Amino acid sequence: MEKIDNLDRKILSILNKNARIPFKDIALECNVSRAAIHQRVQHLIDDGVVTGSSFAIDPKSVGYTTCTYVGLTLERGSMYKTVVSKLYNIPEVVECHFTTGPYTMLVKLYARDNEQLMELINGKLQSIAGVVATETLISLEQSIRRNVPINVE
Repeated sequence: MEKIDNLDRKILSILNKNARIPFKDIALECNVSRAAIHQRVQHLIDDGVVTGSSFAIDPKSVGYTTCTYVGLTLERGSMYKTVVSKLYNIPEVVECHFTTGPYTMLVKLYARDNEQLMELINGKLQSIAGVVATETLISLEQSIRRNVPINVE
């Protein structure tokens, strides 16, 4: 990945606030051409600085009322990639992290209700070969959701 300069940082900062802003508006704010913004954004994508674009969907609006974090303890840490491949096939799992601390892995998932949550934990997560223990933490409310700050000099 090439080093990003101050213009790239300014573009990222603007996009961080509103990913749907037109390139012409970014160009005006940065005092460069629309073509320059387009090229810069394309380079940021090609270099892996910007890793995707998607809409953030409120899970509750589509019927998933329970957000849960599940700490998984594996028989051996080396089983991580095999377990990840099994977790990938569970659509309700939206994040998975290989961690330090009391768990080998931390998984974030959404369930429609407690009954589905129980099925996901007991019927799917705990049945994965190598998973020896789980600990479930239900999120009562998400208070902050944001990207990392972009420092512009």
